[in-house]
Amino acid sequence: MTLRKPPLPRLLLKNVSCMRNAQQILRHVNISIHDGGALVLTGTNGSGKSTFLRMLAGFSKPSAGEILWNGHDITQSGIFHQYKLQLNWLSLKDAVKEKFTVLDNVQWFEVLEGKKGNSLPALELMGLGRLAKEKARMLSMGQRKRLQLARLLAIDRPIWLLDEPSVALDYDGVRLLEYIIAEHRKKGGIVIVATHLPIQIEDAMNLRLPPRFPRRMTLVDMLDRADIS
Repeated sequence: MTLRKPPLPRLLLKNVSCMRNAQQILRHVNISIHDGGALVLTGTNGSGKSTFLRMLAGFSKPSAGEILWNGHDITQSGIFHQYKLQLNWLSLKDAVKEKFTVLDNVQWFEVLEGKKGNSLPALELMGLGRLAKEKARMLSMGQRKRLQLARLLAIDRPIWLLDEPSVALDYDGVRLLEYIIAEHRKKGGIVIVATHLPIQIEDAMNLRLPPRFPRRMTLVDMLDRADIS
């Protein structure tokens, strides 16, 4: 009997270190993510969560170690061209074209992907169907975030890199976010989320980034350390 080798992780971080402004954010991180997996990055503001996502997106290189996709280093030019076509990026910059309709803001991205027919169902799922023909400038901050999430659904790439995806969403919006993440994972998709707000993601791995700057000692800290009898 021939024993089958376990499948390669879809994404593998091998001894990865990351620098930002001459300060180390990560040191010797090892993470493997298979299809359907999820990784949640947490940490204080400025700890490097967005920098970490940008490194995974290939916008910057690790200062040490390797990031492998299907066993190949994503920093190699030929590999990166294929890898970036797997990525769906959601950032705090919403890239909403205010003079376009809500529907056009999703369809434009869908057309670039050579796809068709997902935009309106995605908007309806995100609660924006009735606003599809309205100009995007009419949207609230929470609705703009729902529009970004509708793009994720319409473009339908396998690896989601989400930077603070729940910011500006109300309670129902966060529940929708959790739902689409769970559904994406059921189809084998991968989700990597940087957040400082609680998001329920079942069986997700968690990586907390340390603060980049030492926290100034407070009076409470000094009292805690004092030997008071």
